[in-house]
Amino acid sequence: MSEIKDTIKARLSSLPELPGIYKMLDKNGNIIYIGKSKCLKKRVKSYFTKTPAWEKVKKMVNLIAEINYEVTDTHLEARLLECELIKYYKPFFNAQMKNDQQYVYLKVNAYNMHNPLAVIHEREGTCYGPFRSRSVLTDIVTSLKNIYPITKNESSYQLTYNLLPLTMNRQEYIDNRQVLLELFDTPGELSKLIEVIQLKMMEASSEFRFETASMYRDLLPCIRHLQKGIEGFTALMTRNIVLKLPTPKGIKLFYIKNGTMIHKKLYKAFNKNSLANFINKGNLLVDKLKTEDTPQKEWFLSVTSALPLTDKMTIDFRDILFSEILSLPEEMVIYL
Repeated sequence: MSEIKDTIKARLSSLPELPGIYKMLDKNGNIIYIGKSKCLKKRVKSYFTKTPAWEKVKKMVNLIAEINYEVTDTHLEARLLECELIKYYKPFFNAQMKNDQQYVYLKVNAYNMHNPLAVIHEREGTCYGPFRSRSVLTDIVTSLKNIYPITKNESSYQLTYNLLPLTMNRQEYIDNRQVLLELFDTPGELSKLIEVIQLKMMEASSEFRFETASMYRDLLPCIRHLQKGIEGFTALMTRNIVLKLPTPKGIKLFYIKNGTMIHKKLYKAFNKNSLANFINKGNLLVDKLKTEDTPQKEWFLSVTSALPLTDKMTIDFRDILFSEILSLPEEMVIYL
């Protein structure tokens, strides 16, 4: 055991203060945990304190026999690589990003007297998502039953919160279904619905109907959750984007097409011509991909080409890109 500890101590001292991923291995060489960090040395050392932050860490540390790592130019690449490797190796102590088969879809039913919406595991017609949490989506679907039927009046929506869900006749159901499809299919319509609910909440509050106001209030995060899942990736999925990220070695550019990174390059000496040349190369690759039957997984994966990339699996990669874009200053995100 002392030899193992000495090996780990030596590894800890050699870790760089750079972004990258790290793998924790047991005595049999099995990968039991994969993580990422902006600073490998600081992050990995944090596992070996006298008082680890989580119970899981206490259990894992006793099993660690070796630590491997890989440096990346940017934290974005570390996040994407971590996601890829977790999905491939499925380490025991990793909880997130390895169980994507549990992700679910929101389906608008053709006709179902109990509920216009359903939560299902496989994509079908009139489906939206995928969403990560079945329980969260199920709770939202149940909550929405109290505001049916939703009707459309010119450019606005009309609804009333009912303590008990109303039973819709067939025509009301059909009309309500069309409204739901419009809300989910048309960018910006869910924002209009949020505005209506906010007005209903303020109206109920001004009339001292505080219980009703709280019910409208509780609906708002439900609609926003659907909005993020349905509309959140719209710009990411419909526009070509270039990210311009600083690194210790220079400027690194990333070309994103349909929510997928298809080209990247590091420039030690960066200028306007660098950006123009990079965009031209990216555009050529986009044109090439239009004419070739290139598997989408080849756009994403950098190491584990054997990973069977599925529709549900891509949500984690796209969520990483989406959150990164939201966090960056405007000058680092170029919409083409």
